[in-house]
Amino acid sequence: MADLNNPFSSFGQAVEYLYSRLPFFQRQGVSAYKPDLTNTLALLQVLGNPHREIKCIHIGGTNGKGSSSHLLAAILQSQGYKTGLFTSPHLKSFTERIRVNGQEIKQDDVVSFVNRCYETIESLSPSFFEVTTAMAFDYFRKMEVDIAVIEVGLGGRLDSTNVITPLVSLITNIGHDHLDLLGPTLKDVAGEKAGIIKNGVPVVISERQTDLEQVFINTAAERRSTLTFASDEVEVSPADEEGFRNIRYGLKHLRVKPDLRGDYQTKNLAGVIKVTELLNNQGFAISDEAIVGGISQCTAITGLKGRWQQIGENPKVICDTGHNPEGIAQIVQQLRHTQYKQLRWVFGMVGDKPPDPVLALLPVDANYYFCRADSQRSMDAAALAAHAARYGLKGVVVPDVNEALAQAKGEAGPEDLIIVGGSTYVVAEVKGL
Repeated sequence: MADLNNPFSSFGQAVEYLYSRLPFFQRQGVSAYKPDLTNTLALLQVLGNPHREIKCIHIGGTNGKGSSSHLLAAILQSQGYKTGLFTSPHLKSFTERIRVNGQEIKQDDVVSFVNRCYETIESLSPSFFEVTTAMAFDYFRKMEVDIAVIEVGLGGRLDSTNVITPLVSLITNIGHDHLDLLGPTLKDVAGEKAGIIKNGVPVVISERQTDLEQVFINTAAERRSTLTFASDEVEVSPADEEGFRNIRYGLKHLRVKPDLRGDYQTKNLAGVIKVTELLNNQGFAISDEAIVGGISQCTAITGLKGRWQQIGENPKVICDTGHNPEGIAQIVQQLRHTQYKQLRWVFGMVGDKPPDPVLALLPVDANYYFCRADSQRSMDAAALAAHAARYGLKGVVVPDVNEALAQAKGEAGPEDLIIVGGSTYVVAEVKGL
């Protein structure tokens, strides 16, 4: 007979309850989005408001917020701080979302939390992300972290994470993702992202976007928050042939070989460096050695996956979770600096966003393997191929992601390049990632 006080006896049961009982954006899309902080605050109240007991950095933006979150966590860990990291979505396991010093939350802790909060969850009917956010803060308090890096889920102003008063806020960039929820214009999106700027809390904008900068300037002025555009103060060189970059800010010069190798990391690195400088101004002690160590070993320290990640050689196979027009544009730009004989792309997209802005950016000289990830949000592979044909993109339909990758490998020569992406869900299904 089930224990009514502890209804879930296994991790699988607890997570399936969260997936099936609660609105889950990664599965359902727009219908799962709850632009309101009421449920999150109510959950945290029941837990004794753990978010008020933790020092935090808050990171938002369209592209780059995940990489920036992991980079900062890696630097803080390299300095010896016990560091919490909350990110989304996960690629392989739910536990990836909540980490302390790179170690994922234990499955038993997930089960314990869901059992403890079961009655509250049933009465409030919060979203999946609202529950996950509360779980993260509760776990970070339990683990007595020195600092936690908190990535915004979606938007900013009404995102569940926006219950904190951080030491520093970081906004990476503004793009066209989720215009249906945050738009309709990019200035509207910027306004939502600027919602994480808090009274008197310094804010860093990684990249100056001239059409949008005034939104951040105005919001920071209203909230008496010191505003810095990192791209104005931190110079990050392109990677040389060996992968090294020169970083200059103030009187400092660092030479570092990032293990996040995409050219698009240049803008993220500028924002991250500026945040470390502001943390040092607040009494932290982050050395140049910790910065270099964190940047050069980010994936090993934090477990980050899917950012221009190489998983094969001869032919080279790269996975990248870039999925919106800005993210795909960055991948295409990266390809211009990458040597290969023939490009092959294992490609899938979600079906609840218009595909045209992305398809218009893709190279027409690539061979495409159109696939569909196992998610109800994913676009049918044949329908995607039909859309793509209108843009001169040619290929074959192989619905299963791993079968598509196997076919691409089988047809590729040793000097070819295979990209796997177009959707986070596609990358998540790659075996061995």
